This record gives sequence, structure tokens and C-alpha cells, in this order.
Amino acid sequence: MTIDKRSARAGASVALAATAILGGIATVSAETVFTVNDVAVDSSLVDMYLESRIQRPADQATAEERALVQQELTDIYLLTTQPVAETLAEDAKIKAQIELQGRAILAQAVAADYFANNPATEEEILAAYQEQMAAAPSQQFKARHILVDTQAAAVDLITQLDDGADFAELAKEHSTGPTGPNGGDLGWFAPDQMVQPFSQAVAALEDGAHTAEPVQTQFGWHVILREDSRENQPPTLESVRDALKQRVEQNKFAAYLETLRAEYNSED
Repeated sequence: MTIDKRSARAGASVALAATAILGGIATVSAETVFTVNDVAVDSSLVDMYLESRIQRPADQATAEERALVQQELTDIYLLTTQPVAETLAEDAKIKAQIELQGRAILAQAVAADYFANNPATEEEILAAYQEQMAAAPSQQFKARHILVDTQAAAVDLITQLDDGADFAELAKEHSTGPTGPNGGDLGWFAPDQMVQPFSQAVAALEDGAHTAEPVQTQFGWHVILREDSRENQPPTLESVRDALKQRVEQNKFAAYLETLRAEYNSED
């Protein structure tokens, strides 16, 4: 990632770092990297700021990125060690901004601590998997459709199909949907991937049959051909484990936060 010092993002980062400095946030004791107006800037602060800028570990930063970040930090310390900075730090609005940003940083740290100390258990992951599988559709369908603007146009197409017209050719000629050039081919899909009137119509058809009546959705009027169907093959637990783990942990944190809200509201 290339850092542009003149970018708006750099300006936002300067403001954020200045807030930390004005707020008196202490850093872990570490080697001093540089000093500005008798204020030492240590390696832990430099690395923290560097990682926030390049969005990867500090030890993966290039020499150019380190040099640009050090210049940004130097500018920050030059500005915040000016005599006027001490006066500005007492301004009510600036103090409020510092307080809010400090609270936001602390809230993120508390959330991170909760996640670290409340990981999803194997039992919770398995329960989430079973719940997901129970809600999954039992079938998948392979279908084509022709989308037109009016009911009358859809009725006319059904009449042509009843007389033996080729569905794919009619779709190429008349469909206004993006699949028209491909003969209206939708490939394989589960019912929940389509809007309800469409999926209900597909489920009601036999393989090889087209709708006898036009189907209306928010997109227009559809003529649908169900080409094939098959049993839905659910993903294995291992293939979705990471996603389930994240979902379980997010749900646990949401429940924790809801408990805090309830306790707070009960005090009113």
C-alpha cells in the first residue's frame, strides 16, 4: 500500500494521532525512535500508527512507508508541542472531541477483549450448523425465464410455447432481463435465492414444464421453464466452520451488549 502524505486520509490520521497525544495516552515503554521538541516518540507508538496507516503488521512495512509515517508523526508532534496547543486543548469543543475519540478507542478495546475471552465453543458451532441446515431449502432448481413488461406480452409468449416454440429462442428475442441473451438461463438456484412469487412458481412446476400463467414480481412479468431439479447438497461443517464461528461470537457479543443496555435502562 502506498501512502500519500497529501491525501485526506493522512489528514484524518494526523487528527487521530493528535487526539491521542493531547489526551495523554501512555505508550508501552520502548526504544525511542525520534524526539520532537524534547518529546520522545518510541517504537511502540510508531509501530501502532504505522499499522493503522498500512493496514498490515508493522514488520511488513517498506522503508518508504516507514519514512513517510515518521514524517507524519513528526508533523503531528511539531504541531501539538506548540504553545497554542496547550491552550486549544482546554477548549470545550476540542476536549469533548478528545473525550469521544478516547471513549471510542476504549470501547473497541473492551469489545476485542470480550471476543478474546468468549470464543465460540464446538457445541455452539455445531448447534449453529444444525440450525442453518434445518432452515436450508431441500431442493435446487434449474430454470429459464423470459421477462417482459406487460401481462399481455407474457400471455402471448405462453401461447407460442404451447404451440411448440423454443423457449430459449423466445427468451433471446423478447426477454428484457440480463439473462435474455443466454436464452433466459438462470442455472441452478435454491428457492430462497429468488423473490417469493418466482420461487413459488418454480416449485409448483414439474421438470420440463413452463408456467401456464404469467408470474408477476417487482421486476415485471415472467414466463418460467423449470428444466430440472435436484436435492440440495448442504455444505460440510468444516467448509463453513469459520463463518459459523464468527456468527456465533458476534451473536454472543450482541447478547452481552443487549444485557448491558437492559441493565442501564432498568436504572432509569
